Amino acid sequence: MGLFERLLSVWVGLGIFAGVGLGLWVPGLFQSVASLEFAHVNLVVAAFIWVMVYPMMIQIDWSAVKDVGRKPRGLLLTLTVNWLIKPFTMAALGVLFFHYLFAPWVDPQLASQYIAGMILLGVAPCTAMVFVWSQLVRGDASYTLVQVSVNDLIMVLAFAPIAALLLGVTNLSVPWETLLLSTILYVVLPLLAGMATRRWLVQRSPHALGDFVAALKPWSIVGLIATVVLLFGFQANTIVAQPLVIAMIAVPLVLQTYGIFAITWIAARWLKLPHDIAGPACLIGTSNFFELAVAVAISLFGLNSGAALATVVGVLVEVPVMLSLVWLINRWRPPEAGVIATR
Repeated sequence: MGLFERLLSVWVGLGIFAGVGLGLWVPGLFQSVASLEFAHVNLVVAAFIWVMVYPMMIQIDWSAVKDVGRKPRGLLLTLTVNWLIKPFTMAALGVLFFHYLFAPWVDPQLASQYIAGMILLGVAPCTAMVFVWSQLVRGDASYTLVQVSVNDLIMVLAFAPIAALLLGVTNLSVPWETLLLSTILYVVLPLLAGMATRRWLVQRSPHALGDFVAALKPWSIVGLIATVVLLFGFQANTIVAQPLVIAMIAVPLVLQTYGIFAITWIAARWLKLPHDIAGPACLIGTSNFFELAVAVAISLFGLNSGAALATVVGVLVEVPVMLSLVWLINRWRPPEAGVIATR
């Protein structure tokens, strides 16, 4: 991980301050940007999201899916955590904190929107940053590709119905058309574009793919920071009026991350997974595809919504928390870098 990527939380933090400052200083600019919509999708935000997602999709090697049968336990653990546990624990924590523990200090409608944003984070497992985390824990690169590829295939089918099911707990009306459109716009189409680009680059020359991805990599972070600036610009007045809201949203998100990590790590020990498979499996289960969550929150609930704010808070807390988990995995590495527990 380069210096730019390691300091992602710093850049996101600066983006938040810049967004709040600009939102208070030039509110008319953000109102003009908000008006650039088509079919409930903001065109400027859509452009930023594609800048983030497209380079990540190019890195996915879909041919690796054929090797799933070699070591199925790590993949099955990842799928179980991502789709049968994580979305529901996130919804439960959101409801616990914002409908009960934080209820005296949060408007009920905003509380429901915050829960919605957290649910969208919980339903979207990470796609690209997992490769970074896997490298930092010396994970099996090819197996990580299999885990990410299969998760993305399932996400195309499962994201919309699971999100719609869980969003019902917030008593918010969920338009299926918008949710499905967002999934197609921010998952299916980038996947197809990434696959086509990858195939063309691989056929062009042996080094073309690596060079192209390296050239695009900084732009992915630039797109993320630009999106954060825009979102916090729209949330500027709310943030200034309620400075504790960010901290309140962060509490259940951080608890969710460490809790899911603990569940996955314990399960990996029980399954006696090799360390280079168990490490990435834990990190895939704990990290989020926050670009998708941000995009869908904006499409469903709007740029000014509490749901969008909650997903952006997820961006802020994810990197430092994930780096702490990377440290734990490396600290717990067995002397003989093989299995977490005896085979």
